[in-house]
Amino acid sequence: MAVTRGFVGKRRGHERRLPPGQYDVGGSWPVLTAEATPRIEPDQWSLRVDGLVERPTTWSWDDVHRLPSSTYFGDIHCVTTWSKFDVAFKGVSVDALLDAAGPRPDAAYVLAHSSTGYTTNLPIEDLVDGKAWVVWEYGGKPLPREHGGPVRLLVPHLYFWKSAKWVSRLELMTHDQPGFWEQNGYHDRGDPWLEQRYQGD
Repeated sequence: MAVTRGFVGKRRGHERRLPPGQYDVGGSWPVLTAEATPRIEPDQWSLRVDGLVERPTTWSWDDVHRLPSSTYFGDIHCVTTWSKFDVAFKGVSVDALLDAAGPRPDAAYVLAHSSTGYTTNLPIEDLVDGKAWVVWEYGGKPLPREHGGPVRLLVPHLYFWKSAKWVSRLELMTHDQPGFWEQNGYHDRGDPWLEQRYQGD
C-alpha cells in the first residue's frame, strides 16, 4: 500500500504549515455542505470516469477495493479558514483510475460530480502524479456520511471544497467548466497558499 506524506515536507514548523489566513482547528472537523447529506450504502455506490477517455469505466464498491490502495497522511485546508493537521485517509489514487480509463491527449480539465448534483472543476494536473485520491476511510474507520461517506474525492493541496463529497463521476473535458461554488463566486482553482478563495484573488 502506498503512503503519501503530503505536501508539507518543506514546511516544518506548526506556523509554517498554516497557509495565510488559516487557523489550526485542532481535534475537531467542522461539517460544511452545500446540500442535504444523502444516505448512500456502499453496495449502491459507483464511480464512473468518462468524457475524454479511451475506455469509459465504472467501478462498484467491490471493484474499487480490488485496486491497489493508497493512504494520504498530511493536512487539509478549508476556504472558511480552518486547517486540520495530520489527517489520514485511505482509498485509491486518482492516477490508478485514470490509468484504467485512458485520458485522451486533449483532456485538460475534470468536472467532479457528486450523487447530490454538486460539481467542482479542476485542472487535470491537480489530480495526477500522486496529488489526489478517492477515499473511503478516515483515521482507520469508514468515512462518515457527513464528511462524504461512503466515498469522497480528496485533493488536499487545494481548498477542501474541491474535495467533492459523495463523489460519483469524474468527467474529463477539453475546457474549464465552473462547478457549484465556482459559479457562486469561489475561485476556479483554490490554492490555499495563494489565498485563492474568490474570483479575482
